[in-house]
Amino acid sequence: MTTSVRERIRSVVVGSVDYETGLDALTVTPPAEVDPALVAVLNEACAGLWRRGWQPVELHRVVGRRGQPTHTQLVTDAIAAHLRHVSRKRVDERWLAQANALEARVWWRSDATYLDEVAVRWRSDRVAVLDAVLTLLTILAELPPIEVLVPPPGTAPQPGRRSGSAGGGRIDERLLDRVRALLAKAESSTYPAEAEAYTAKAQELITRHSLDEALLLARSGDTAVVPYARRIGVDHPYEGEKASLLDAVARANRCHTVWSPELGFSTVFGFDADIDAVDLLYTSLLVQAHRSMARAEPPGGKAGRARLKAFRQSFLVAFAIRIGERLAGAAKAALTEATRDTDEIGTAEPVNLLPVLAARDEQVRETMRKVFPQTVRARGSRVDSREGWESGREAADRATLPTP
Repeated sequence: MTTSVRERIRSVVVGSVDYETGLDALTVTPPAEVDPALVAVLNEACAGLWRRGWQPVELHRVVGRRGQPTHTQLVTDAIAAHLRHVSRKRVDERWLAQANALEARVWWRSDATYLDEVAVRWRSDRVAVLDAVLTLLTILAELPPIEVLVPPPGTAPQPGRRSGSAGGGRIDERLLDRVRALLAKAESSTYPAEAEAYTAKAQELITRHSLDEALLLARSGDTAVVPYARRIGVDHPYEGEKASLLDAVARANRCHTVWSPELGFSTVFGFDADIDAVDLLYTSLLVQAHRSMARAEPPGGKAGRARLKAFRQSFLVAFAIRIGERLAGAAKAALTEATRDTDEIGTAEPVNLLPVLAARDEQVRETMRKVFPQTVRARGSRVDSREGWESGREAADRATLPTP
């Protein structure tokens, strides 16, 4: 592996050498010199991004937004290659779970033959593979450092003081499976009453778990479970409007969000059980919003393209605002019921939920301030279609929401 080949690769990536000229030079250089250097540079680039805050799913997603499916496949392989040299004991469980979700595994025989094996797997030629790797490297080089929310591989996992540590935090997997199944039925149902019953049951399970956990921790005095942050992707088009919907769902579930439009994700701060709820409910409500919008929107076509865009933006703005109103009411009712139930628990000393939840909210806000010391309030989205606004509010009123 010669230094000169690495330097040529980096020159192409940073743009000091014309891309086509650099690619042509690599194609005529012996593979035995190019391939190990190219693979090493790719793995080093990904390793640097892990240290600068990026997590597997996030990197996979942003590369997919900026590149092609072939680039995401290369990222998945880079994840597997990185894990190959790190003890599983020194990989945070969240990082490892993301790698597993992407099915990252070492399928190639050796790094020396990796690019040849990729070409065979893709049924492509060598030049196309070299082009894909170089293009991916240029995408990776443009990514900024982001907040480190999960320790990168090779770093000893953070001990104890984290959301989801012993004593509570995450929603039990069996409960999550039940919630996912209920929401899937709600989304596929063509009968509003039936869908509402499924979603209401799902929210009931989530809400009771979250409030019960808060009470349990308050009674025990356990301070090991602390707030956490998770980045949730927001897809285009109409990203700003969708981010507003995510924020409405988050606020109703005792979480806070910071929207990063340049990277297409929102960072959600809260306790793990609450963030799980936000993730599940946002996804389900987004499906319902799109389904209702498709039924209500005016005809498209060239003449109506501007009208259709204004309708969709206004629809999503109205949907998010109305959903926020309904969720706030549902959360208040759920709190009232939970407070009443705590007074009826055997001989246990009653705990006032209001100060407990207020203290948890301050913990969440403090965590957010540490990660984002300065934030800018986003401008609200414009509403240019009365038809879209009214349709969005009507759809939000029909949406299947949790009831206490």
